[in-house]
Amino acid sequence: MTSQPGRGATTDLIAVEDPATGSVFAEIAATSPSELGGIVTAASAAQPDWARTPSDSRRAALRACGASIAACREELATLLTREQGKPLRSAYAEVDVAADWFDHTAALSLEPETVADGGTRITVEHVPHGVVAAIAPSNFPLILAVTKLAPALLAGNTVVLKPSPLTPLATTRMAELLSEVLPRGVCAAVAGGGRLGAALCEHPAVRLISFTGSVETGTAIARSAAARFARVVLELGGNDAAIVLPGADIATTAERLYASAMTNSGQFCAAVKRVYVPAADRSEFVEAFAAQAKATVIGAGTDPATDLGPVVSEPQLTRLHGFVTEAAHAGAEIVTGGVVLDRPGHFYPPTIVTSLPPGTRLENDEQFGPVLPVIAYSSVDEAIDRANATKFGLGGSVWGDRETARLVATGLDCGTVWVNTHGDLRPDVPFGGVRQSGMGVEYGYWGLVEYTHPRVLHLRG
Repeated sequence: MTSQPGRGATTDLIAVEDPATGSVFAEIAATSPSELGGIVTAASAAQPDWARTPSDSRRAALRACGASIAACREELATLLTREQGKPLRSAYAEVDVAADWFDHTAALSLEPETVADGGTRITVEHVPHGVVAAIAPSNFPLILAVTKLAPALLAGNTVVLKPSPLTPLATTRMAELLSEVLPRGVCAAVAGGGRLGAALCEHPAVRLISFTGSVETGTAIARSAAARFARVVLELGGNDAAIVLPGADIATTAERLYASAMTNSGQFCAAVKRVYVPAADRSEFVEAFAAQAKATVIGAGTDPATDLGPVVSEPQLTRLHGFVTEAAHAGAEIVTGGVVLDRPGHFYPPTIVTSLPPGTRLENDEQFGPVLPVIAYSSVDEAIDRANATKFGLGGSVWGDRETARLVATGLDCGTVWVNTHGDLRPDVPFGGVRQSGMGVEYGYWGLVEYTHPRVLHLRG
């Protein structure tokens, strides 16, 4: 399988593992430096005509993109489960959301805004940047590619898409489908690792880089872009805290928090990563979480009975287990899980941790796996302080009486605060973080504007 059929021979291949077995099941041709240069050049050549295409025609093209994805739903979902590990029903849902996202984006508008209309009429136009580099992660490969592709294309940019080398198959296949309904050069995918990503970001024709992934890689991209003043949109993950207020219903709240924490085996930037509960309620919450963890079915995504699939790679499994082991050595109690399962694949059981002392990576960093620390607090102010005391600021939530929770929510230093829910992401609502969770926003009108720059037009006489 190759990411761009007919591009030319290449000797370098990327091995793709099935995380449920740990075995390679496919290979994909890596994009060479010369091929990358040709693809970016083609995108640059196609961009002026695409930008001049009437906006209604671009909207129609986006709807055609969504239809092409929906028509290949089974093929894309099957590839996604094999390379990423998520349950097949979740893969189908991701394909569906990706297809719908094109339709939601096509409904948006970027009409010029009139800011003065006296003797001089002044309008602000939203102008595309040019060529956009879209770099997507491994946890939700399709939808997190589409959330970049759709607004970039609607705004009049052309796009070079690079998926994670861990999960390149479904994304490159999707790009092939899109290339069949878009003009030549408007959208193409490349395949490769960090070196290819760096070369793409450093290419002088790339005017904006949209990246979702680690803080370390995002920092490197920002430095590279700053050298030539390229724009960036960076979503660099999160360590979302949930604060449960005194008096909250324990059974209902624990059920919802557990579901959020374990979404996609915890591999979700906006998942609950740590829970702060009143000290008097800690034991009941721990018992409720532990009961759910013990009832969770762990297995391959192809098994309809599976609730929780593997994490995406062995390095991620090792890192995750290191967080838990370090916490145990520091005095934390491992209530459930906490061991690498003795079976093929990259499986880690749902793990509930409590009595966590301050200062561990499990509280301060992003574990990105099915591990949930439950931390007792003595005052709400203490919970807020600990929730804010990390380098991240993507999301957070407060659970309990709605009005009290709304007031507490104003103290959380993050891009999105939910009350009595968590991780509710919508195509018409902006999403982004503060501090090391990134810069810029995605989704909706606000995300669309990120793929443009303002041009002011003065008309007099």
